[in-house]
Amino acid sequence: MNDRPAPTARRAPFRLAIVGGGPRATYVLERLSADAAGPGREGRLEVRVYERTGEFGAGQAHSPTQPATSFLNRIAGQVSFAADESMPGAGPLRPRAGRPTLHEWCRRRFAETGEPDFDLGPEDWPKRYVHGLALQDSFTAYVRELRAHGVPVHLCPDEVVDVARQAAGFELRTAAGQRHRADHVLLVTGHGPHDPERSPAGRERAAFARRTRSTYLPSAYPLATALSPAVTGPGTVVGCAGMGLTAIDVVLHLTEGRGGRFVPDDRHGLRYVPSGREPSSLVAFSDAGMFTFARPHHTKEQGAEPGAGIREHQGVFFTREAVDRLRTSVGTAPAGTAPAAAAPAQLDFDRDVLPLVVLEMAQLHYATLFRPAARFLAERSTAVWHDFLDGARTAAGPPDDPERLLGPLRAAVDEIGAVLERVLAGKEAPATAGARVREWPVEATLAHWTGVVFGDDARERLREAGDDPAALQRAAAAWRSPWRLDESPTGNRFSWHRTISPVPRSAYATPGQYRTALLRAMATDRVWARQGNTANPHKAATDGVWRDLRSVLSYAVDDAGLTASSHRAFLARHTRHHNRLANGSAVEVMTRVEALARHGLLDLTTGPGATVETDDTEGRFRVTGPATGAVHLVDTLVDARIHPFDPRLDSAPLFRRLTERGLVRLWRNESADGTSFEPGGLDLTAGFHPVGADGAAEPGLTVLGPAAEGRRSFLLSALRPDRDHYVMRDVINWLDEFRELTAHQEERECGR
Repeated sequence: MNDRPAPTARRAPFRLAIVGGGPRATYVLERLSADAAGPGREGRLEVRVYERTGEFGAGQAHSPTQPATSFLNRIAGQVSFAADESMPGAGPLRPRAGRPTLHEWCRRRFAETGEPDFDLGPEDWPKRYVHGLALQDSFTAYVRELRAHGVPVHLCPDEVVDVARQAAGFELRTAAGQRHRADHVLLVTGHGPHDPERSPAGRERAAFARRTRSTYLPSAYPLATALSPAVTGPGTVVGCAGMGLTAIDVVLHLTEGRGGRFVPDDRHGLRYVPSGREPSSLVAFSDAGMFTFARPHHTKEQGAEPGAGIREHQGVFFTREAVDRLRTSVGTAPAGTAPAAAAPAQLDFDRDVLPLVVLEMAQLHYATLFRPAARFLAERSTAVWHDFLDGARTAAGPPDDPERLLGPLRAAVDEIGAVLERVLAGKEAPATAGARVREWPVEATLAHWTGVVFGDDARERLREAGDDPAALQRAAAAWRSPWRLDESPTGNRFSWHRTISPVPRSAYATPGQYRTALLRAMATDRVWARQGNTANPHKAATDGVWRDLRSVLSYAVDDAGLTASSHRAFLARHTRHHNRLANGSAVEVMTRVEALARHGLLDLTTGPGATVETDDTEGRFRVTGPATGAVHLVDTLVDARIHPFDPRLDSAPLFRRLTERGLVRLWRNESADGTSFEPGGLDLTAGFHPVGADGAAEPGLTVLGPAAEGRRSFLLSALRPDRDHYVMRDVINWLDEFRELTAHQEERECGR
C-alpha cells in the first residue's frame, strides 16, 4: 500500500514588481534576501526589477560610468548598504562582515586592485562612481542570494510607462511594449528631470534654442552626453542655472574633466591650470548668488567607542516637545472635518519655528566657543524660551525678526567676553576672576576658548602662563587664529542673517566687487570647514541644527504641520538654506570651485536674484544680475538643479499616467483660512500607499522616495549606518506589511 500523500498543486508565487533599480531597490533587495533565508520561504515569491538605464543597483544618478570629477557629499564611513542593529524590527541581520560601510568596501577593493580612488579613510569623500560600484556590487550579491533561496529575480532593463489595475493584481507596460503581471508594485523611481515642454519657461527656452544658434539643456545628466564638446567646447559661453551640487558636477566636468589640472598653491590651496579644451567661460548663477557652503570636517566620531554611533547634537531648545507646545499654544486647526487628534495644529514656520531654530543655532555656536559655560548660557535663555512656547510674542521682539529670542543669550555672552578680556589684558588673574564669578568656570572656559580660536599650542602657552597676568598678557598678544576667527572674546558673534548671506549688500556695487567679496567669503568658509563640525562655532551651529536636528525640522513641517502659505514659503526659501548650510560638498571640492573662480574661467559676478531672458537680436540667452549690474550672453544654458517631484512636469510618463487613471492624486495641504498648496508630491497613506482620485487608498501599490515629497521632506539620501536611518526604516515598514500581503494570499490559495 502506498502511504505517500497525494501531490498538491503548487501555489503560484507572489509576484512583486520593483519599478526603479537604484539605491532604494538595493536596500529593498537586501531586506528581501535576508527575509527569504527563513524557513518555509522558498517558492513563495517572484521578483521583477525594472531599471530603464540597465544600471541595476546604482541607477543613473550613481552610475559607475559617470565622470570621476563628481564627488559624493557624504564621507565614506557614513554610507552603508544593509540594515544593522540600530534599526528595531529589521529582522534577520547579516553578519558584520557581510554588511560593510562604503569605507570598508573601498578598503577591500583597494586591496584587490590598488586603484587610488578606493584608497579612502572613513572620513574621506568618495567619488560618486565609487558609490555606484559599491551599490552595483551589493545589488548583485542580494540578487544572487535571493536566487539561491529559490526566489526568481528577473532584471528588466526597460522603463515602466504605465501601471493598470486588473481584476487580480496589476499589469505593467514598458517602453519596449512588454506587459507583465504583478500582485504588488513597489515604486522607487528616484528623481527625474522635468520636461521643458510642460512649463511656460521651459517651452520658451526650448523654442528659442530651436530657432537660434543657442542651446538649452533642461538637464545636466548624464554629464558626458548632455554636456558634449559640440555645445560646451572652446569658444562657448556656458550659463549654469543653479549653484548647488549639480552645478558643481557641471563645473568640474567642463574643466578638470576636459583635461585641466589643479596644482598646489601656498596662498589659496589650489590653482587651476587650463587645458584649452574648456568653454571660454562658465557663468554660474542662482537666486542666492553663491555656491553651497563647504561641508565641515567630520569629528563627531573621534574618541567614540567602536559601534557607539555618531555623537550628534541633541536639541536644547529646538525639540519635538517644543514643537508640540507651540502647536498647543499658537497652532491653528487644519482644514477638514477630521478629529483634532488626527492632524496636528498648523504653525507658521517663520513666526513660530524659525526663532527656535535660530536660538538653537546661537546656543550651539556659543557653547562651541565657551563649552564649560554651556549650561550657564542655556539657563539664561530658558525663561524667554518658555514664554515663547507658551504663546508670549511681544516681549521677545519684533515678530518678523528670526533673532528675537537671542537677547538673554547675547547678554550672557557679553558677560563671559568681558571677563575673559580683562584676564587676557592682564587686568585680573584667572584665579581671581574665577573666585569672583560663580555662575561659570572662568579658567576652564578661557582654556577652551583659547583652543578653539587659536589652537592647541596657544592653549599650552596659556597653561604655562599660569595665574601670572603679565605673562598671560604677553602670550595672548602673540596669538593669531589659524581659522580666521575673531581674536577677541567678545567677537565671533552669531548672526542668522550673516550665516545665510555672508556677502552683505553693502559690500559691493559692481560685478567685480561682488566677485571679490564672494571669494573672500568662500575662502573663510573653507577654512572654517577644515576646523570641523565640533570645533568651529559657525560650522557646529549649521551642522548640528540643520543636519543633526533635521528630523525635528521634518516633525515641524511634514504632514501639513505648517499652514499652506507657510509651507509654500518654507519650500521656496528654507529648503535652499538647508541645502547650502548642511548639504554642501567637501572642502576638497569647494577648493577646486574657488580655484576656478580665482582663475576667472568660472564667472561669479552675477550675484543674487539673477534672471534669464532670451535675446533675439544676439541669438543667445541673456543672464542679468540686478544686484551687481552684470550682464552675460551665453551660448548654452544648462539647468543644473535637482527638480522637485511633480508628475505634471516629469519627463517620464509613468506618474502622469497613473494620475490620469485615477490610481494616484497629488497631496494638498489645506488650511482653515481657505488657502491650499500642492507641492507636487503624491497623496500617500502612512504606509506609503497612494490615495486615488476617489479618495480610497490602493494597498497594492507602494511609493517610496521623492514621489512622497511635499507631504514629507528631505527624502533624498544614501543609507547611513548605526542611525536607524529613515530610508531603511521605510523599507522595513514596507516589508512588514508586505509579509502580511503574501500571507493573506497563501491563506486564500489554501482555502480554495
